[in-house]
Amino acid sequence: MHAVTYELLKEDSRSKARRGRLHTPHGTFETPMFMPVGTQATVKTLSPEELYDMGSQVILANTYHLFLRPGSDLVRKAGGLHRFMNYRRGMLTDSGGFQVFSLGAMRKITEEGVLFRSHIDGSKQFLSPEVSMHVQEDLGADIAMAFDECIPYPSDEAYTKRSTDRTLRWAERCLAAHTREDQAVFGIVQGGMFPDLRRENALALQELDFAGYGIGGLSVGEPKPVMYEILDRTTDFMDKQKARYLMGVGTPDCLVEGINLGVDMFDCVFPTRVARNGTAMTGRGRLVIRNAVYAEDFRPIDEHCRCYTCRNFSRAYIRHLFKAEETFGLRLLSIHNLHFLLDFVRQIREAIEAGAFPEFRRHFWDNWEEKDARPADLL
Repeated sequence: MHAVTYELLKEDSRSKARRGRLHTPHGTFETPMFMPVGTQATVKTLSPEELYDMGSQVILANTYHLFLRPGSDLVRKAGGLHRFMNYRRGMLTDSGGFQVFSLGAMRKITEEGVLFRSHIDGSKQFLSPEVSMHVQEDLGADIAMAFDECIPYPSDEAYTKRSTDRTLRWAERCLAAHTREDQAVFGIVQGGMFPDLRRENALALQELDFAGYGIGGLSVGEPKPVMYEILDRTTDFMDKQKARYLMGVGTPDCLVEGINLGVDMFDCVFPTRVARNGTAMTGRGRLVIRNAVYAEDFRPIDEHCRCYTCRNFSRAYIRHLFKAEETFGLRLLSIHNLHFLLDFVRQIREAIEAGAFPEFRRHFWDNWEEKDARPADLL
């Protein structure tokens, strides 16, 4: 029995959208879900209590960063990530693979693992399936991710095949190395932009019986129509009784389309990253609060939003904070952006329950300002 299980409650009859529940050692959580990212054991500028208030369920922390600083041994001594950062709900740690492979010339991939230099001090470091599992067991999140290679875009079929085969071998090593019974391991489906490789990898990983499955190697620079096509072809071959997690995706358009194609879980640094740059998320698209047009705009960021920021502060005030380089402005936009996405996915859950998800999706695209991104079936 896995420490984390997925309960499928309802399938939409006119799409691949699903409504479910994720049962974890730290509670039961509703899907589809968006998971805020706490890279270094904190969701930037926000407290756990603020996250609870906006409906946060599962959050992420980053194995690569915590491996380098402060070190997983220290987190283990503190009682694990939940106690270290005082977050009482669900938690997932990624494997460190994406960050390592993003280092480019600073890393070398071998069958054994990846040699790399720390971005902090340049010291030589090594991550492998076994090391990643050891670190994630120290961190103690409810869900640990298998160590994989995030294949860059574009990559030819020969390289993609070699990498995907190696990721499968690494997945087997992750399961062999993992010993913690109160922690589940999710495998990660790779295969680049080649549907046959995606199918082959998804079916092979399914034979290994992971607790759930991530979908990696998407949203890495490919056009969105390509991402949706590959995602559609991938979920066709994924176990319906296990959670499906599209990694690194977190804009409203991609959430709607990912859910339409059968995904249950999403994460992304996007909402807090763009908040720090002065950008707010809305149901129509991005609002750049730094722009002069908002200097005397005393409306909230989004008149339909009930977050703390929109209930108490105006666009003009938040713009002033950014122009004055006041940290409170970053916090207010971070609160708004995360609340917006969490509430957006809550509305989608309700639409699926009501049998109205296709209507929700069409209404969203009718109001979304980036018309060139509209899916072909809604043109």
